Amino acid sequence: MSTTGHTYTESEVGDFFDQTLQTYLSFWDGDGVLHTGYFAGDADDDYLAAADRTSDLLATEAGIDGSSHVLDVGCGCGNFLLYLAGRFGCRGAGLDLSGERIRFAREKLAAENRDRRLDIEFHHGSATRMPYEPGTFSHVVSQDALCLVPDKPRSHTEIHRVLRPGGIFAFSDFLQPKKEVSERARRHVYDRVKWNGGYSLVGYQAALEEAGFEILFARNLEKHIRQTYRVLGGTATERAETAPDAAARDWMLAFATSCREIQTAIDDGEFGWGIFVARKRDRVAP
Repeated sequence: MSTTGHTYTESEVGDFFDQTLQTYLSFWDGDGVLHTGYFAGDADDDYLAAADRTSDLLATEAGIDGSSHVLDVGCGCGNFLLYLAGRFGCRGAGLDLSGERIRFAREKLAAENRDRRLDIEFHHGSATRMPYEPGTFSHVVSQDALCLVPDKPRSHTEIHRVLRPGGIFAFSDFLQPKKEVSERARRHVYDRVKWNGGYSLVGYQAALEEAGFEILFARNLEKHIRQTYRVLGGTATERAETAPDAAARDWMLAFATSCREIQTAIDDGEFGWGIFVARKRDRVAP
């Protein structure tokens, strides 16, 4: 599945997101929002509103409510789980490879809990070795994170294990529509975030079914990821003009260049984005 000459390890992925946390906070979003937006239309350029809309869509399709016990895999800075607990009053846990992002998430939770008590917690750990008992959660969710797991089938097995029978797995993720990608796409899309490679929309569904899930919903949303990077690239170009120093300016201009290359990769069928909802079967078919 790897499109790269080097296969990135979980340790390398975790280190990358540890090291880039402050950079992303200073540019992308000060609250640590880091996922693809679902835009209202072609003229929509409000990234944060679009990111919120993605969270709304996943929560709705998953059927999360106050009785849910939710695990967010690859939770990053914790925003999605904080949103779910605040909106629905559900219980939950967040799991991420990045210790720095988990630290940030715990700080945000502590600040939230000064005004209200949310029944959630955050753990530093791997999607391939989850620290939870079988059948713990009614729902597992994720936003644009599972693609980064080197051993994807193992992560699917773990998600299946920690879900209750009939439990729901709802997530968005990056897609690799073609088996072979260009050197340009590899550099600007895959290597940029230590992503070895992924599934097509159809391939993802087959992998989930192999792990014991029933597919309820799968949608190709590549136009929204293209718009995400168009908007973010424009923002980076604008902010570079008023950057506080040369290093910040150079990073923003380099990111803007990558955003343009990412859009080209999407147009060439080398990168995509999808949303999936699956159910853990009550029992394995004979």
